[in-house]
Amino acid sequence: MRDLFDLHEARLFRQACRLLADREDAKDAVAIAFLEAWRKKAAVRLVDGSPLPWLLTTVVNTSRNVERSRRRYRALLARTPAAAAVDPPVAPDESGVLASLAQLPGVERSVVVLVVLEGYSEREAADALGIPVGTVKSRLSRAKGRLRDGMAALEASWT
Repeated sequence: MRDLFDLHEARLFRQACRLLADREDAKDAVAIAFLEAWRKKAAVRLVDGSPLPWLLTTVVNTSRNVERSRRRYRALLARTPAAAAVDPPVAPDESGVLASLAQLPGVERSVVVLVVLEGYSEREAADALGIPVGTVKSRLSRAKGRLRDGMAALEASWT
């Protein structure tokens, strides 16, 4: 299959480029043709011992299918009403967690985001931030303490 691809890919690509305006679509059509050749290898008709005519016919058919699909997609987009500009939703942070996180110093906040929210290990966070692992651990400890105090104050205000 590799030899077949190496031998005929350029010619099939030129044929697909003649039929399709977009080079990426032409690449897709060629890939589909070779996939079909692999899938239907027992049914591929050889002409004078070569599968090239069958491959060229398959590229023509897949190019038509790709173009038909693009036309349908463009027609669908044309019928779809344009979305009205909508402001992003603004919801208060009822839990106060985001407000407490925003009050942390930037160096502590970055450690909390990487380790707690994104799930990186302390070593990965240290590598990403370019600081020692011990510094990550101490900043994380301080940040958790500050968040704990902020949440305790918030809970106290509820009662």
